Amino acid sequence: MNPDQKKQYFIALVPPSPVYEEAQALKELFRDRYHTRGALKSPPHITLHMPFLWHEQKEEHLVNALRSFAVDRDPIKVCLDNFSSFPPKVIFLRVAESDVLKQLQQDLHEFCQRNLNIFNARYKDRPFHPHLTVAFRDLKKPQYEKAWKEFAGQEYKAEFTADRMVLLKHNGQSWKVHAELPFHATYSTEEDPQLDTTEG
Repeated sequence: MNPDQKKQYFIALVPPSPVYEEAQALKELFRDRYHTRGALKSPPHITLHMPFLWHEQKEEHLVNALRSFAVDRDPIKVCLDNFSSFPPKVIFLRVAESDVLKQLQQDLHEFCQRNLNIFNARYKDRPFHPHLTVAFRDLKKPQYEKAWKEFAGQEYKAEFTADRMVLLKHNGQSWKVHAELPFHATYSTEEDPQLDTTEG
C-alpha cells in the first residue's frame, strides 16, 4: 500500500429493508427508462457528510473516531415524502424536515472538523438538504424533463428508523459500505446483508 495514497470516503444513512429495496428498484427503473446509471454507483443513502479524501493507511483511525461519535447518538426516525428534484439533472426522494436529523448532521460536521481535520462538509457552502437520490448527474436534460413530468405528481411515502451511520469508500468504480457505525441504543455485531449486496 502506498503510504501517501488517499481514497475518497463519505458518511451517510442507508435505509433498512424494505425502503432499501424500494429505492434500489427506483434507481433501476430510471436506468432502464431514462438511461441514467449514476445513482446506481452507490447504495441508496442520505448523505450526512459529502466525499472527502483520507489517507488509506489511517483508515482505522477514521473508523474508530466515527464509531466514537456514533455510539453517543440515538436512533433517528426518517420520513421520506414524495419526489423532488434539483433541475436539470437530479431527481430524489424528499426527506421530511427533521430537527433531530439536522442536529446530527451539524454535530457530525463539527466533530469531523475538530477531531479529524476534515472541513469540506458542504457542497459550495449550501445548507443541508437531506434527500435520497434516484436519478443523478448523468441524466440528460431531455430525459430529465420526461422523467420529472412522470414523477413530479407521483406519491411515495415511507419511514424508517436509522440505527446507524455508514462510512462509504470509493473503489475506483463505485461506492461501497466500508464500515457500519451503530448508534448506541441498537449496537449489534450482526452484519446487515443489505450493505453487502449493492452492485456498482
